[in-house]
Amino acid sequence: MSPRLPPLNAVRAFAAAARHQSFTRAALELHVTHSAISRQIKALEEHLGVDLFERKTRQVLLTAAGHQFHAQVGPALAQIGAAAQSLRGDAGLRRVKINVRPSFAVRWLIPRLPGFVAQHPDIEPQVITSTLAPDHAAEAFDLALRRGPRGWPPGMQVQPFLEDEALVVGSPALFAQRPVTRPEALSSHVLLLSKSRSKDWESWKKQVNLPTLQPASCLQFDHLHFVLQAAVDGLGFAMAPVSLITHDLASGRLVSPLPSLRLPLTRHYFGTAPDPSPETLCLVQWLRQEMDALPGALPPSGPGRTAQHSIQNKP
Repeated sequence: MSPRLPPLNAVRAFAAAARHQSFTRAALELHVTHSAISRQIKALEEHLGVDLFERKTRQVLLTAAGHQFHAQVGPALAQIGAAAQSLRGDAGLRRVKINVRPSFAVRWLIPRLPGFVAQHPDIEPQVITSTLAPDHAAEAFDLALRRGPRGWPPGMQVQPFLEDEALVVGSPALFAQRPVTRPEALSSHVLLLSKSRSKDWESWKKQVNLPTLQPASCLQFDHLHFVLQAAVDGLGFAMAPVSLITHDLASGRLVSPLPSLRLPLTRHYFGTAPDPSPETLCLVQWLRQEMDALPGALPPSGPGRTAQHSIQNKP
């Protein structure tokens, strides 16, 4: 006997709300009202017999059951979409090739792409990951996302995108075992490093006037998304760009024990090929909407803020 399926419209509403951590943005994506999203998710919770979200005044956070359910239904919905697409064929489907670094793709772009696809089912975003600068790309692309205004091919239209900062982050359990209220306390913890952002730790130490500070030991990974997964799993602490950990901070998977001690990073830019297609411009507009919808930065206060070690945020 087949298992009893939950209401699929409610599952779709849940998946959108889980991606955005917001009922309001899920409603915008699905072109329904906030109350409709709330009712559908409530019906789903009653069907499953568990709470999927923790409702707070200005945001909603996934519960442990919500994280487990989202990890399973997200790929399932994608598989349903792929099955439908295989029957429809590629007729009329318009592609946009996006060149992006692997960690930014995994931690920022891909989790948000289902929202774009839901709004524009006739446009297929193709993600090309590369660590090379756009002017050394191995294959053609329509749109690229990178830090900094350099390394772009001549003729590309390059525009500013996300501003960013790096924070010390780790799992709540890690800092519960060995609390960090001042930078010096990091000397008892393992530092997690990526080859692509190996200089952030040294730069941060200079910012807090502790250039000789040393961690207990170091673990190095090829890519930053491996570092962040290791941090979530409690292997140590990391210097992490806020742009890549927004959902982890909101859900509590990662915390920053020194929220006021931030390292300003080079901002992100996006570039489009000459004479961009309407589909590319549509994706650019969506990127701007995603940027505008990002939550504000962490408040400039916390146990790590002291007169000696305070860092001023840069615009």
